[in-house]
Amino acid sequence: MPTLSPGALRTPPSGIRRVFDLARAQPRPVIELHVGEPSFSPPAHVVEAAQRGYAEGRTHYTPNGGLPELRAAIAADLAARQGVATAPEQVVVTAGGMQALHLALSMVLGPGDEVLLPDPGWPNFVMAVRLLGAVPVGYPLSPERGFRPDADAVAALVTERTRAILVNTPSNPLGSVLPAADVEALVRLAEAHDLWLLSDECYESLVFPGAEHVSARRFDTTERVVGLHSFSKTYAMTGVRVGHLVAPVELAARACAVQEAVVSCVNEPAQLGALAALTGPQDAVAAMAASYAARRDAATALLDAAGAAYLRPQGAFYLWVDVRPWAGTDVAAWTERMVVERGVALAPGTAFGPSGEGWVRVSLASATEDLVEGLGRVTAASPAA
Repeated sequence: MPTLSPGALRTPPSGIRRVFDLARAQPRPVIELHVGEPSFSPPAHVVEAAQRGYAEGRTHYTPNGGLPELRAAIAADLAARQGVATAPEQVVVTAGGMQALHLALSMVLGPGDEVLLPDPGWPNFVMAVRLLGAVPVGYPLSPERGFRPDADAVAALVTERTRAILVNTPSNPLGSVLPAADVEALVRLAEAHDLWLLSDECYESLVFPGAEHVSARRFDTTERVVGLHSFSKTYAMTGVRVGHLVAPVELAARACAVQEAVVSCVNEPAQLGALAALTGPQDAVAAMAASYAARRDAATALLDAAGAAYLRPQGAFYLWVDVRPWAGTDVAAWTERMVVERGVALAPGTAFGPSGEGWVRVSLASATEDLVEGLGRVTAASPAA
C-alpha cells in the first residue's frame, strides 16, 4: 500500500473513543457518562422544518457559505447576544462545530505552524491541528489557578512559528466559564504578537446562574478573532451537523471558497432546521439548561458526600472530578477498570491533555438517573466512602 500522509499518521486517536469502544464491547449494559450527547431530542419545530424541506424537494446545492436567510439570522442573533455588529457576510455555515474548527484552522495554519491550545482541552483540537500538519502547543490550566489561563505564561509559549491561540469558554471538558478580564487578556496577547484568536463558544447558551459568557469578539478591534459555534449542544442537534464560524469579512469570503473543497455546502433541510431553531421558541433551550444545572447539583451533592474533589461547573454540561485518591497516577487504566468492574464509562482526563492526569470528565448530558447511579458506583470505590 502507498504511504499515508504525515498529517493522517500524526493524528492521534481519541482517548474518549477508547472508553466508548470498550463500553460497547461489554456483555452487560454500561452507564455511559463519557460522551457529550444530550439526552434530549431537538425541539419539535426544528424537526418539522427539516421535514418540510425534504417534502418540498429542497435537497439541492446551496451557496457555499449557507442559506442567505440562515446567515442573516445568525448574524442578527450574534449581534444581539454579543453586542457586536455582525454582517451576514461574516458568517459561514458549516457541517457542525467540528467542521467550523477545521475550516478555521485551515484558513490560518500551514505545515509546521504552531497553535496554542488549552490543556486540558477538547482532544479534537489537537487532532485537527495534527491533520493539517501543524503543531499543537498546550498552555496548562491548573487547579491552583482554578483552571484559568495565565496570560503571561501563555505569552511565554509564543515562538516565531506561532500563528494562533485557541480559547474555549464555556469549556469542554472543564465546565468553566472565563471571566471577561481573562478573555480580554488573551485577545490583547494575540494583538501583541500578531496572532489569530480562535474562540470556541459552542456551549455559549448553556451557562448556569451566576456566570456570564463573554465572547472574545467583544474585545476585537483589529479583526483577528474567529468565533466557532454550533447548534449541536444548544438545541440537542448533534447528529444534524450544523455549525458556523463568524470572522472578518475577508477571511469569511475566502472560507466560503475553501468550503467548496471540503463539503461544498451543508445539506439544505438541516439548514432549514437550524433556521427554525434560531428564530423559533427558545423555551426548550432554557429547559435543557435548567436540567443540566439540576443534574450538576445532584452530582456534586453525591461527590460531596463521598469526599471527592471537583471543579464546580459554571456552564456547558461537564463535571471535572479529581479521582487521584483512588485512581493513582494512571487515570486511563482506572477508567477502563471502571467500565469492566463497575459498568460505568467515564472520560479519562488524559484524553484532554497531559494536565488531565488524575481527573475524569463526567457528562451531565446523560439522563439524571444514569448520572446518579453511575456516580454512586464510582464513589463506592472512594477511600472516603
